[in-house]
Amino acid sequence: MTPAIDLLEKQKIVFQVHQYAHDKGCDDYGMEAVSKMGANPKQVFKTLVVNVDDSQLVVAILPVSKKLSMKQVAKVFSGKKVKMADPSDVQRSTGYILGGVSPLGQKKRLKAVLDSSALNFATVYVSAGRRGLEIELKAEDLIAQLNAYCTEICG
Repeated sequence: MTPAIDLLEKQKIVFQVHQYAHDKGCDDYGMEAVSKMGANPKQVFKTLVVNVDDSQLVVAILPVSKKLSMKQVAKVFSGKKVKMADPSDVQRSTGYILGGVSPLGQKKRLKAVLDSSALNFATVYVSAGRRGLEIELKAEDLIAQLNAYCTEICG
């Protein structure tokens, strides 16, 4: 289905796919997922690609209901300045379009940090690599697959 799903199947990770009809007029993809799946907004995570010191793209994974702390991300990756990555850079490095960026199965595996609030839930939801498609899995499995840092990154 998607590179993210293929990766989890290949690694024999337990996960569940959730699909919903994406509204093309909606640009708040995370809250759309929450609404259409009837999920807890603290349990549905968005994948943001940011640029650290204009030299390194990294992935920040946080609840859709929260805002990213650029300062916290800079600290994690020993950087000084963090900004949102250019959409064309995101697509080129991950292979995914905005609103469907999965932290898993990216074309070029980027370093990742997961907000530690994910550990408060038995499972979390992340994009499966397409708008209207989510993967539910254990936070620990997500961390292991990404070799991700896990710390507080929300402002």
